[in-house]
This record gives sequence, structure tokens and C-alpha cells, in this order.
Amino acid sequence: MSLDFFALTLFCWLLALSFAVLTHWETLVRLLLTLGILAALVGAALALPGGSGWGSLYTIGTTALDVHLDPSAAWLLGWGLIPALFAVFAGGPTRYPRAWLAGVALCLIGALGVGTVQDGIGLLIAWELMSFGAAVMLLADRQAPRTEAGQASLFMLGLLEVGAVALLLAVITLGGRGLTFASWPAAWTALPTAAAFGVGILFLIGFGAKLGLLPFYEWYPSAYGSGSGASGAILSGVVLNMAFFALGRTLLSWMPAFSHLTAFGIVVVAVATLTAILTILYAFQQEDWRSLLAFSSAENAALAVTALGAAILFRAGGLPILSTFAWVVALIQLGGHSLAKGTLMLAADRVQEAKGDYRIVQSHLMALAPWTLGLATLFGAMSLAALPPQAGFVGEWYLFQTIFQDFHLASSAARVTLALAGAGLALTAAIALATMAKIFGVGLLGKNGAAQKPLGRTGRVAVLVPGLTILLYAVGMPWWLSFLGQSGWPPHPQAVASMVRGWLLVPLTPKFAFISPTLLMIVGPLLALIPLGLLFWSSRRGVRRAPIWAHGTAAVPRESATTALVFSNALRNFYSFVYRPQTVTKRESVGREYFITHLHFTYSQAPIFGTWVFEPITRLVHKLADALGRIQSGSMNVYLAYIGILLVMIFAVTFLVR
Repeated sequence: MSLDFFALTLFCWLLALSFAVLTHWETLVRLLLTLGILAALVGAALALPGGSGWGSLYTIGTTALDVHLDPSAAWLLGWGLIPALFAVFAGGPTRYPRAWLAGVALCLIGALGVGTVQDGIGLLIAWELMSFGAAVMLLADRQAPRTEAGQASLFMLGLLEVGAVALLLAVITLGGRGLTFASWPAAWTALPTAAAFGVGILFLIGFGAKLGLLPFYEWYPSAYGSGSGASGAILSGVVLNMAFFALGRTLLSWMPAFSHLTAFGIVVVAVATLTAILTILYAFQQEDWRSLLAFSSAENAALAVTALGAAILFRAGGLPILSTFAWVVALIQLGGHSLAKGTLMLAADRVQEAKGDYRIVQSHLMALAPWTLGLATLFGAMSLAALPPQAGFVGEWYLFQTIFQDFHLASSAARVTLALAGAGLALTAAIALATMAKIFGVGLLGKNGAAQKPLGRTGRVAVLVPGLTILLYAVGMPWWLSFLGQSGWPPHPQAVASMVRGWLLVPLTPKFAFISPTLLMIVGPLLALIPLGLLFWSSRRGVRRAPIWAHGTAAVPRESATTALVFSNALRNFYSFVYRPQTVTKRESVGREYFITHLHFTYSQAPIFGTWVFEPITRLVHKLADALGRIQSGSMNVYLAYIGILLVMIFAVTFLVR
């Protein structure tokens, strides 16, 4: 039944792509995309208890393109499509709307393919469609100067193609016995230990390029910063989710339990933990809504990959229940992240609509904007800061409970790895809290300045509904988990059932720890009666008003406003060995130098891998291009000689193969 809805989804998205390219019917294209997303949501809901069943998209001779949706893929696809629905519904400040809608269609078709196709060639094609659709969306947005937007998209595509080459090599290695996924576990088991480890690294690089694992997260800020929040909601939601599903299915379902599986799990945990720390450190320093949220997306993806690495370690230690528990925790983390990040990305578009740009500055927006923006953004920021009772609190609490299970492992190296990962995640959580305080406090609560334009009704709804869904996700978690517990996958559904005790969420047993966002939503309003009563009592006695401290002045001067730099400068100096901050002050004067007319102040942070990895590669490519450019002499005789040499090489290879 669910496959019928996915067939309808694919049909609607293909029609939307065709109309976006061939016609000017933008409203029809948007309607078709919306209908396709709604059909996919219904299909994912139907597939969640037990999967979607199996079907064939088409058959050529004896080759069939089989499709199937696992319950975990249905979970990630469903929650990821909710912000995509409102991104399509409300749109963003895109320069070329029809091209943007075409990019959305390509991206969503690719995401659906990654979650459903069951062979290597189909996976590679769907993966490339996601990448190409993302580039089309960002280029159509044109929210940066043309040169910067083009460079950002090329940088993104370049790094994603590195991942695609790694995936191609892995597919070629495992596809010797057949391209269908069903034959890959046996093919992987037959490989020598070193080759099996190498294939796992190839998959980690391939899927990690889109997840933003180091060093690939460095394409995030420039790419997201050249697009709209609506594009960011899609990239941080359904695209990120399906990339993680592909990685999890590969490392938990296909990878055999070879002798070095513990070492591989340690690599995954180490890479993910370092990525989470570095990305949240750089997120804290951003002054643009989209760039900050982009780094935050890479950080949350790294948190999920940390849980995946823990699942691999538990599997290597012969603890399948804990392995399943860790995998489900990763699903919970990314499901809540999709809703929260989509809400804040769409809120960023509302900020741009009101004041004309995406900068995080005090703009008095919270007081002048409708309450819908403030409530939804508050829920999104609370969730990404892991504050109760929001979705992010549930995901990160479960994640820490997963790390705390390290004492079950027999390997001392694995135990130490998870202990260090726990320390790294604690640092990440603390900086994430400060980061969300920055974006909400400085970006919305600041009273310096004023918004320029009122917000449209469509934008209000597009932010409010996914914002409320964040809370619904957390409060309803005891019931959402029951759907995964009813399925035949994950391998041990009893582990999922053990994560819930009535309205309590527990880490397999209530004797260790428990939380309950559902009960918090009941008790919280009751506790709120106390401050409300005090407020009512104080209002009857009169309120004494006094000016706030402003350096001895009667009011806070504009020059004393808290800026994004002021908010994060202390950490910028403390972690200067990571940021390598640069501060440049230039003075312009007329006549004598002490008559200053203009003062220019700029500051920046140097990216780690950009300086040490990407810039040397860029210089090498330029040198090779200059050297090889000499062979383009324009002489016909030289070109004929090239063709002759190529023919000789082809004949030589042919004879050698025989």
C-alpha cells in the first residue's frame, strides 16, 4: 500500500520537474511538489510499522530496479519531509523561483531514491541527483554575489564528488558478485580483513561528504550562506537524513563482523566526535543565520554518527541489544534535528524578509514581529540547545545514556573511546547552548534598531507549524517509538520496546535513569502558576521602575549594544589555537594621520582544513594546469600525434588482456 503512495510521489515530482523546466506555471509546480510531499508522508507513515514491502520500478530484460523502504528510512524520510513541505509552501527570497523548484524536485527525487532503491547503480544515480539538485537550488537562490555563489556551489560539488568517487570504488568492490544489495554482505565477508576495513572507510568518506564529517563540513557555511533558509531546511532535513540512513544501513546491515570491527568503530566515533566539537566551535563565531545553522547541522549529523559508531562497537562486543539501542538513538536525534533546524532555517527567511539580510544583529524583531515567529524560533533554539522538554533534549539525553553503557564492553580501547567521546559531547552540548542563546538573544531579542517590513501570513504559518511539531515530537515520543518497536527492523525490536515505560523514556531499564517530556508538559504549566501568582501579587502592590546599569549613563547607548562578536569573543580568544583569529584595523585620514575620517575593522577565523588541506591541493591543481596547458599548442600535427599515441595504447592494452 505504501509503495502506491511513493509511486504517486515520484509521479508528482517528475511532473513538477517537467513543468518547472518547460513552462512558467510556478503555482502548479509548487502544488505538484506539495502533493508529492504529502503522498510521501502518508507512505512513510504506512511503512513505519513494518516496511513498505517490495516492488519493481521497471524491468529491462532480466534486470529489475527493486524498491523497498525500511522502517528506519521511513522514520527519517517522514520527519525530514515536514520542514520541506513548508519550505515549498512558503518559499524563500530566491532570485529564480522556477529554477529553485526544479532543484527541489531533483533533490527530493534523489532523496527518495537513496532510501528505496536496492542496487548500487540506482544508489549512485540517486546520490548524484541529490547533489545536483542542491546545487541548482543554491544557484537559483543567488543570495550572495554571483562569483561567491558560483565558487560556493563548485566547492560543494567538488567535495561531494570526492565522496561520490569513494562510493563508486566501494560499489565496484562489492558489486563483483552482483549489484543488488542482497549480495553485498556475502561479498563483503569474502574480502580480506584489510580490504573489508578499506571498503568501510570508503563508505564513511562517501556518505560523510554529505553529512559534513571532517574535513567535508567546510563546504557547509559557504554553500548554505549563498542560498535561502528554505533551501537550508531541505538540505538539513530530508537530504541529511537520507545520507545518514545510507551510512547506517551500510555499516550495520552490510558490514560483516570481521576481526577489526572494534577498530573501525573507534575510527567512526573519533571522527564524529572531533567533527561535532569543531563544527559547534565555528558555529558559535558566525554572524549569519544560515552559516551558523549550517555548522549546527554538521554538528548534529556528527552526534548521530557518534551514536552509529557506538552501535558498531556494541555489535563488535557481542551486544546486539545495545547496538540496536544506539541506532534508534541516532534516529531520534536526527528526527528532532530535522524539525528544529527546518524551523530555524525558515525563521531565517522571515528575518531576511523583515530587515533585508541574514545578519545576526540586534534588530528589535521579537517585539515587532508576530508572536508566531517568536514562539516557533524559541522552540527550535531550545531543541538545538537540548533544553527540556524539546526534541533535542530527548535525543541528546538518549545519546549520553548510550555513551554511559561503555562499561558493558570488554575492549578497553572501546571503553576509553566512548568515555572520551562523552567528554567531547559534553563540551559540544555546552557550546551549542551558548550558540542558540546567541542566535535567539542577539538575533531576535535585541532592541537596538527596528525591523523594516511586516511579515506575510504565509511565512507565519510556515514557521509556526513545524515549530509546534518539535514539541509534539518530544511529547509523543513514547508513542512514536512504539511504531519502531512493532517492526521487524531494527534487528532487535525488543530493545526499542525497552526504551519506554508508560510515559517514561528510559535507557533500556528504568533503574538507570529516566525522563518524561510528556509529564513535563503536564507539570510545567502547573508550576508556572507560582510565578504568575507572584506577578499578579506584585502588580497590585505597584512596580518600582529603575533604569538599568549602562556604564553610569541614563540609557544604554547604541555603541554598547551586544553584537555577535562581543557575545562570542571570549571563546574566540580561549580557543585561538583552533580559530587562529585575525583582526585587521585600517584607518583613512586626510592630511595628517591623526585626522581620521574612516575606521575599517574586520575580523575572521581561519578554517583548519581550508588552510592545511584544500589550499595546497588548489595550488597543486593550478601548477598542473599551467604545466599541462603547454600541450595545447594549437598544432594539428601535435594533436594527430596524441591520437596516434592513444591508439597505440589501446591496441597494447587489448593484446595484453588477451
